[in-house]
Amino acid sequence: MTVMARRRTPGSYAVLVSLIVLAVVMLLPFVIIALNAIKTPAEYSSHGPLGLPKGVYLQGLKDFWERVDFGGKLVNSVLISGSVAVLAVVLSVLNAYALGIGRVRGRVSIMVVFLLANTMPQEVLVYPLYFISKKAGLYDTRLSVVIIFTAIQTAFGTYLLSSVLSAFPRELLEAARIDGAGRLRILWRVVVPISRPTLGVLFVFFFIWTWNEFFLPLVFLISNENQTVPVALGVLQGQKMMDATTTSASALLGVLPAIVFFLIFQRTLTRGITVGSAK
Repeated sequence: MTVMARRRTPGSYAVLVSLIVLAVVMLLPFVIIALNAIKTPAEYSSHGPLGLPKGVYLQGLKDFWERVDFGGKLVNSVLISGSVAVLAVVLSVLNAYALGIGRVRGRVSIMVVFLLANTMPQEVLVYPLYFISKKAGLYDTRLSVVIIFTAIQTAFGTYLLSSVLSAFPRELLEAARIDGAGRLRILWRVVVPISRPTLGVLFVFFFIWTWNEFFLPLVFLISNENQTVPVALGVLQGQKMMDATTTSASALLGVLPAIVFFLIFQRTLTRGITVGSAK
């Protein structure tokens, strides 16, 4: 018995063409920035942003790296984003376990509070957080930004995981209780392993979201040695003596670490989305 190959319909070809066009549109700005980053200022002036470089000119990347101490800014961003991602995932799991499985009293009211926290703009939070950080002696420290963004990301993670864990198979929980497992053991030995794909997706999102944050780090990290990559890019744009090559180099170096991180954890993200759709 032969297996007939599935024929492609005109609709499938239309979807394929649309995806290719969308990919080109999304990648084109990145390609233009990368090409301009390795041009000489003279080539940019002569041929414009769409001209191809005749060689590889790395002086713009070197000048930007040294001017803003990009290595230090990169360490700050990785440290802050990584800490927030880990802490927010752990706290989200603990909160969601209590709300989604533990069914604590006032669960609906607590969920409404987390939902409202997700809808509040950061501009509303600036002055209260500034006042509290000043009083606590945490202003202009990386710890203050880690605490703030951990709370913000945990609000979203708790709201999302609570709805996921509320549909957790009760048979597994009952079987674990019959075997003598306590609440913490059930959490770390049953709930967390099964929810690992979802937690992996949250970790990736929390890291990238925190990495791209600009407004609150701009307010709370005023010292040059504490600034993150987005803040360094924003401050640099306002300075003089910034040619097009150095500007493109700064944009390339600013976005490249996030892309590398995304590519490293792409399988984790794909697995989490696939498992979620299968459920």
